[in-house]
Amino acid sequence: MVHHIVLWNLKTELTQTEKAEAAARIKRELEAVAGQVPGVVSLRVETEALASSNRDIGLISVFESGEALQAYQVSPAHKAAAAYIGSVTENRTCLDYETE
Repeated sequence: MVHHIVLWNLKTELTQTEKAEAAARIKRELEAVAGQVPGVVSLRVETEALASSNRDIGLISVFESGEALQAYQVSPAHKAAAAYIGSVTENRTCLDYETE
């Protein structure tokens, strides 16, 4: 299994309303990709960070293999979501790792 974790901050210049709308859209778009790409074991987007967090949004996902992660990353649905995400976020952090 390949685990793919991505964390973002929403752009500081966004209003609270814009941040809430952006977080909801990110969640909706990324979670929709999971149903379109084979090999996704689980995928969820967390948008309700606790005050102790230093990131606003987290993607926590598991794939059957590295090939499945690659298929997810190049899928048209993911590319569309990623383009939007890039327009409203900053400070992206990613961790990928493999387990048996």
